[in-house]
Amino acid sequence: MTHTVNLVDRGRYLDSVALMRVSRRVAALPGVEEASLMMASPSNKALLLDASLLVATGQEAGANDLIIAVRAGSAAQADAAMAAAQGFLSEKTQSAAATSLRARSLGGAHGLLPDANLVLISLPGEYAANEARAALERGLHVLMFSDNVSIEDEVSLKGLAHERGLLLMGPDCGTALIAGVPIAFANAVPRGSVGIVSASGTGLQEVSCLLARAGAGVSHGIGVGGRDLDARVGALATLDALDALGRDAATKTIVLISKPPARDVAVRVLERVAAIGKPCVICFLGVDKLAVPANAQLARTLQEAAALALGTSAPLQGDHSAPPLAKQSGSVRGLFCGGTLCAEAQIVFLDAGLEVSSNAAVPGASDQAKHVFLDLGDDEYTQGRPHPMLEPEIRNDHVRAALAAPDTGVLLVDLVIGYGAHDNPAGVLVQALGAAEGRVPVVASITGTDGDPQGHARQAQLLRAAGVWVAASNAQAAQWAAAMVS
Repeated sequence: MTHTVNLVDRGRYLDSVALMRVSRRVAALPGVEEASLMMASPSNKALLLDASLLVATGQEAGANDLIIAVRAGSAAQADAAMAAAQGFLSEKTQSAAATSLRARSLGGAHGLLPDANLVLISLPGEYAANEARAALERGLHVLMFSDNVSIEDEVSLKGLAHERGLLLMGPDCGTALIAGVPIAFANAVPRGSVGIVSASGTGLQEVSCLLARAGAGVSHGIGVGGRDLDARVGALATLDALDALGRDAATKTIVLISKPPARDVAVRVLERVAAIGKPCVICFLGVDKLAVPANAQLARTLQEAAALALGTSAPLQGDHSAPPLAKQSGSVRGLFCGGTLCAEAQIVFLDAGLEVSSNAAVPGASDQAKHVFLDLGDDEYTQGRPHPMLEPEIRNDHVRAALAAPDTGVLLVDLVIGYGAHDNPAGVLVQALGAAEGRVPVVASITGTDGDPQGHARQAQLLRAAGVWVAASNAQAAQWAAAMVS
């Protein structure tokens, strides 16, 4: 008979990634069937309840408390796992204390770093808006990594930021490059003359890395959050970011990345682009018919956006030999960590006359298509879990299932490396590919640079050694896969 126990650590906060990694260690202990460590927000408690991991002790936890939940084969095993979990958490706390300044509030943190002018907020969405407002009122720029922030709060906060002459990046902003400093998920990219405004974190990463690998650099990469060009928000952060890059003497060319915006929002943004006057590349993913001002060019994909920013036909560098492109009778299964990379691959397939179905559909995609792409960073896959860029093991079950399916002709995947990402996503993918024995061609792209901790070239070498075809860009990987099944 199984035994479930909860322990509540009052007033203790740890981020979800650290907690997930401890959860995995606990779950691997003898007799443990399932384990989860979560902050006791209402949404997290609901997840624990659905997993049959929440008992009366955990029900009493408040939003600022940490719940340790364990289900094991016996009471003794559950108690042993609980003790081990506390030990693992102690290791984490000691390590953090030895390497970083620590504060328990925004005011305390600002006191430790009084010259700081930007705050990164990575709290559960229920609490993030209040902290962002407090930071703006202190005169600090804000990057909101947090998601699940209401649209009303987003509009209000961006309005306040504009009034104060500040930038509010986000919510759900995963990437920025500010004055050469990579923030959150970002890459080792040299400084240069191209400024980027992006409503997509992986879009910003892909373009900045393509530029870097072609020998160019980025002045600033400003993330604005995925909803900024929605009609409800009206591009408030995008307009402020464009103005900031327009004033910046180091920025000579601007790249703007987004999903297709609402029509009125697009008009407003393009008017601002015209007023700024600097050369601008507009990449509203998949849009190829749009009247742009004389100082702007329209790019259909991220790869094309990087090329236009460079003034060249293809910013692709390195050894990226094409596969033999033997025709495959089956379908393509695309398993993506980056939602924008998933969308870009769909655009490549649609341009090749191939139908695609996806949970990250772009205009023209079909619900009943032969080729299926999944954005595994979508909320349906990450609820209560880290993003697959942090824990790429999340993709492995999908990889094994795709390889085992008799109708899979090609497997198409992305890897996103850089600061904040998993330290060896290629190694994790190779583990999942181990039993495939080369039956299905695997095509991959790696968003990153050789300066990243994981090293673009080292990751590519691991994949090639496992028989994976590594393209120079996400778009090129999709082109190769499409050619195999066209």
